[in-house]
Amino acid sequence: MTTQTTTSEYLVICRGARFDEGLSPEDTRNTMKQFYAWFERMSDQGKMKSGHQLAPEGKILSGRKGVTDGPFAESKEGIAGYWFIQAASLEEAVEIAKGDPLLDYGHTIEIRPILPEAAPGRPR
Repeated sequence: MTTQTTTSEYLVICRGARFDEGLSPEDTRNTMKQFYAWFERMSDQGKMKSGHQLAPEGKILSGRKGVTDGPFAESKEGIAGYWFIQAASLEEAVEIAKGDPLLDYGHTIEIRPILPEAAPGRPR
């Protein structure tokens, strides 16, 4: 008999766009190699789904009052990128995310469950 595990999807938001401040170019390359190796390993295990690094510039909308430039350069908590984790629970998603080598360099990670779609005609 085969046991099937149900997994959910979690959005991982990485903050700390300037993790490499104070690192030499070689250390930065090595750190990124570690990150990509970890990410690929997790992807091969079916625990990670696609993600992307984000550009430092963008725009912020606040209600209907207008658009401002952002994210702001002085923010140490700027969003650097995102990806998705497949896990059986939020706790498992946290354990997977703890393997991110960039956490040692000032990155912070927010993990959010993605809610299932609401039934047609029913608000979330």
